[in-house]
Amino acid sequence: MSNLPLLGDPSWLGGGGPEAAIVLSSRVRLARNLAGHPFSQRANPDERAQVFETAREAIARSTSLADARVVRVDRTSSLDRQYLVERHLISPDLANGNGPRGVAIGADERASVMISEEDHLRVQSIHSGLDLLQAWRRADRIDDELDSQLDFAFSKEWGYLTACPTNVGTGLRVSVLIHLPGLVLTKQIAKVLRGIAQVGLAVRGMFGEGSEVMGNFFQISNQTTLGQSEPDIIESLDRVTRQILDHEKSASEVLLRSARVQVEDKVFRSVGLLAHCRVISSQEVMSLVSAVRFGRTAGLLDSIDLGVLNRLMIETLPAHLQKRAGEKLDQVERDYQRAALVRGLLARERDGGLAQTPPNADL
Repeated sequence: MSNLPLLGDPSWLGGGGPEAAIVLSSRVRLARNLAGHPFSQRANPDERAQVFETAREAIARSTSLADARVVRVDRTSSLDRQYLVERHLISPDLANGNGPRGVAIGADERASVMISEEDHLRVQSIHSGLDLLQAWRRADRIDDELDSQLDFAFSKEWGYLTACPTNVGTGLRVSVLIHLPGLVLTKQIAKVLRGIAQVGLAVRGMFGEGSEVMGNFFQISNQTTLGQSEPDIIESLDRVTRQILDHEKSASEVLLRSARVQVEDKVFRSVGLLAHCRVISSQEVMSLVSAVRFGRTAGLLDSIDLGVLNRLMIETLPAHLQKRAGEKLDQVERDYQRAALVRGLLARERDGGLAQTPPNADL
């Protein structure tokens, strides 16, 4: 069983890019399969191992991922697999799958490739903010580099052939992770979500299919890829996302006009709780970070960087805390160490990153 080292800060958590105050990230995924090989779910261990080795060699020869870290997920611990899920580098299906499988991770985690998930290859590109076009260009470049070395399963009639019929065609999934507290608090979110479904888009939780919505973050993506070009799919999601952004901004303005004192109280009470907590759960961190993020977006405070808020959402998750501690922690220990980490990050932010802040420091 291999031990995965702690990875650096993902670039997509940096808090930059267009509309980053509301859109945390933009992601593009391409599903590809190798011709002449059974789909992953029908392949035996030897066939899956052959696919893994073929993919690994092609990735090593590609320009964009030549320096990627390739991880044999089936040889890692359950903690490491959860750690990769929390960083959005692998799906829960890959983490819980069977047989040889893995992931290639680019240097700054903007690009990665899952190997032997539902499809043989899942190329992923993820950028901070609303930046689907840049995410697509990176994924498309990696796809071209791999296509020059591999024989992808492709039909002139149907396009790229995939294990799930909904991915047949371009094999393209585009998504945004978007923060919508204004629509939730004004109780307009159900109407907006119905509208999203009516235009053929899917809404999921923070970690994709089957995950729950946390901290008012919603993942919105296309549902089908057949009969549409890649630019059409990207333009459609970008257009709908901008409409949702307008609704969210309008809802925030209504809240501030009708209940400014109550909103300010919620925002600054949340700052205080995060700054002084001694034990705290993941769910409470998400809820409080959501309130602080809303306050920052609404112009009520600017003393906390978006990148720090984004890091709090990921680094306080259970596997990240245990990887940082170097040992397994029970829930009580995690809640204690989570509170110490939150206080430390916020204190460091207060001091402009210059102080070497002890982990139990207060604001």
